[in-house]
Amino acid sequence: MSAQLQVTEPDQVRFEPLTGLWLDEIAVIEQSAYAHPWSVTNFKDTLAAGYEAQILLAGDTVLGYFVAMKGVDEVHLLNITVAPAYQRQGWSHLMLDALALWARGQGVEWLWLEARVSNLRALQVYTRYGFHRVGLRKDYYPDGQGKREHAIVMSLKL
Repeated sequence: MSAQLQVTEPDQVRFEPLTGLWLDEIAVIEQSAYAHPWSVTNFKDTLAAGYEAQILLAGDTVLGYFVAMKGVDEVHLLNITVAPAYQRQGWSHLMLDALALWARGQGVEWLWLEARVSNLRALQVYTRYGFHRVGLRKDYYPDGQGKREHAIVMSLKL
């Protein structure tokens, strides 16, 4: 497990749009955070599609990021990641707050997401935030071993 770092100047924390300039750094964080990370191409595709993508910065340090897709009356969270060195400090909740605020500004009523059944930490974060389990997508995620892993579908009424 990586060492946890504290943000020493929280007044320096801010959100900025995720742009192509950040992709190399995001790819490193993604690789360190997940057994099945998104590729740089996945991020490029979401940016090209115009999805909402924000990075959370402390000074010039990336604490985390999220990518979400707006639908008709919902927003679908596609990726939310806190850099491993900054996990367990509340940054995921701050990013979910920012996502919910943006979604409300878009006039949507629901946030939706899927999480791997094995991602217990994420499921705990989402449940604490107020998301509710509403379904199961069988064999949704690749597991890297030629098999598939189920996803828990969760939603939050805004």
